[in-house]
Amino acid sequence: MAVLVRTQITVLFEDPFWVALYERESGEKYEVCKITFGAEPKDYEVYEFLLRNHKKLPFSPAVAACSFEEKRISPKRRQREAKKVTEQNGIGTKAQQALKLQHEQNKIERKARTKEMKEAEKKLRFEQKQQKKKQKHNGH
Repeated sequence: MAVLVRTQITVLFEDPFWVALYERESGEKYEVCKITFGAEPKDYEVYEFLLRNHKKLPFSPAVAACSFEEKRISPKRRQREAKKVTEQNGIGTKAQQALKLQHEQNKIERKARTKEMKEAEKKLRFEQKQQKKKQKHNGH
């Protein structure tokens, strides 16, 4: 059984940067990746970036996706749909959910790292105090 994979990239301006949302939907999984560009990227620049960095992109955790059926669409209808999609501003709700989930996971990881670093620094300070006490005590 072949699994259909649908990908879509949307480039939009989120002040002060240009951002690309790379969405991929396969089977029952929906994933999204947010790519930040500085200046407005040209089409060929986006394409080259995707070719070079596709395997390294940090996609969000998979979110349940509604299934889709591939059907033949007339070229004129496809053109109308493409125009409608390009006129829309903002991020789709699925993309927002997936990015939010990824953001929450990053936040949890960051909190754990900072807590660990604080504990290590606290332990180091305690050991330094103990050593200083011993040095003072040895003098008498």
